[in-house]
Amino acid sequence: MRASRLSSAAVALGSALILSACGGRAADSTLLRESFDSGDTFSRTVEGRPGDACEAARRTLLSQGYAIARSDEAQVEGNKNFQPREDDHEQLVLRISCAPRGNQTLVFVSAVQDRYALKKSPTSASVGVGALGSVSLPFGSNDDSLVKVASSTVTDAGFYQRFFQRLQQYLPADAGTPAPPAAAPPEPVPASTDQG
Repeated sequence: MRASRLSSAAVALGSALILSACGGRAADSTLLRESFDSGDTFSRTVEGRPGDACEAARRTLLSQGYAIARSDEAQVEGNKNFQPREDDHEQLVLRISCAPRGNQTLVFVSAVQDRYALKKSPTSASVGVGALGSVSLPFGSNDDSLVKVASSTVTDAGFYQRFFQRLQQYLPADAGTPAPPAAAPPEPVPASTDQG
């Protein structure tokens, strides 16, 4: 009886060790290291309405050569292409969201960097030859295609700080300033009754 309890305990301990070893690798995953900290790398509060903030974000992207894929009062998306080497291509995609926060706007921005590599695949053509049937002959041309090889969110705080500094330049000068009260209409002037 005691031997069976010991063997059960040994099996349970061994199973726990195996599971913890498997879990140890998962714990090292980048996904599990996501901290959801309280830093403001990806967001800032700015003065004014969400529409004004998103328009400023659109102008910020345009000023840096981004192509605008989407733009409205709540969201802006733009992309820019780079070619650091002959067979490499990179694309930077920025997504901006503008949400109301009292009399201000909370601007969120996230940049994703996609990397592509040029893949060459030789083409061949089939030629019909009487008695032999169809023969496939390689020719010198290549079909080139870009294949995505990596994608990652930009986490460099300096990159986002520069974005928000540029954004401030495009916010309306009176953003966040309440509109002056409407002037009261002038009182009507009484009609003159002088007959003289």
